[in-house]
Amino acid sequence: MGLLPKNHTLNSEFIILGFGDLAGLQIFFFGLFLAMHLVTLAGHTTIVLITLIDSCLQTPMYFFLRNLSTIEICYILVIVPNMLANFLSRSQRMPFLGCALQMHLFIALGGAECFLLAVMAYDRFVAICNPLRYTVIVTRALCLQMLTLACISGFALSLILTTLIFLLPFCQSHKINHFFCDIPAVLFLACSDTRANEIAVFLVCLLILLVPFLLILLSYAFIIAAILKIHSAEGRSKAFSTCAGHLLVSVLHYGCAIFIYIRPKSCYTPEQDKIVSLIYTNVTPMLYPMIYSLRNKEVKGALGRLLNSYNQMRQRPVTR
Repeated sequence: MGLLPKNHTLNSEFIILGFGDLAGLQIFFFGLFLAMHLVTLAGHTTIVLITLIDSCLQTPMYFFLRNLSTIEICYILVIVPNMLANFLSRSQRMPFLGCALQMHLFIALGGAECFLLAVMAYDRFVAICNPLRYTVIVTRALCLQMLTLACISGFALSLILTTLIFLLPFCQSHKINHFFCDIPAVLFLACSDTRANEIAVFLVCLLILLVPFLLILLSYAFIIAAILKIHSAEGRSKAFSTCAGHLLVSVLHYGCAIFIYIRPKSCYTPEQDKIVSLIYTNVTPMLYPMIYSLRNKEVKGALGRLLNSYNQMRQRPVTR
C-alpha cells in the first residue's frame, strides 16, 4: 500500500513525447512510415498466406517462417499505429495500465521472436548436419512443442520484466521521451534507486537476447563446417541459400535489441534510442519478407504459382 500513494501511477497517465521536436516534418514522416507499415503488413501477410496455401511449403522450415511472420505482424501492430498517431499530435497521453500493457506485449512478442529464431536455427542445423534423420527428429509434434515453448517463454519473461519496471515509483516527470513505452525510456523516469531493478532487467534481457543469439551462432558454426564438407558447388550454394535469410534476419534483430537493452541506465540517450527503435520497429520488419523471398527459390516459386492462379481465375469466363 505504501508504494501506490507515493506513486499515484494507477490513476495517472504518461505523456508520449514522440517526435514533437520535428513539427515541420511530422506530416512527411507520417506518410513515409504509413507507407512502410502497409508494405510490411502486406509482405508478412503474403508469407503467411503462401506458406498456408502452397503444398510445396508444408515443411517445418516454412511452418516456423509462417509463425515468425504472424508474430511480426502482431509485434508491429502493438507499436506502429500509436507511433503514427503521435506524428499527428505534439504529445500523446497514455494511461498507466495502457503503457504497461504495450510494454508487456512488445517484450512478449519480441521475446517469442527471439526464441523462435533460435528454434529455426536448430531446424536448419538438423536439416544440414543430419539430413537423413531430419524427418524423424523434426516432427510436427516437436515443431508445435517448440513454438509453444517459445511463445510461453516470451510472455512469461515479459510479465516478470514489466512487473519489475512498473512497481517502481514515478513521482516526478511522466513525460516519456520516446514514441512508445520502451524499457529504457520508462526506467529513466523512476525516482528511486533502480539498481536492483536494473540488474534484474539485465538478467531477463540476457535470457531473452544473448542466450538465444549464442545458440544461433553455435548452430551456424556447425552448419558452416558441414557446408564446407559438401564437395559440389551447387550443393554448397543450395545449403547456404536456405540459411542466409535466417542468419541475416537474426543479426538485424539481435543487433538492434542488444544495443538498446543490454546496457546500464546511465548510458541512456533518448534521441539515439529513438532512431535505433525506429529501425527495429519499422525498417527491419519491412526487410524480413524481402530477405526471405529474394534468397529463397521455393518462396519465389510459390508466389509465382499463387499469382498465376489468381490471373487464371480472373481470366476465366463467368458462366450464367
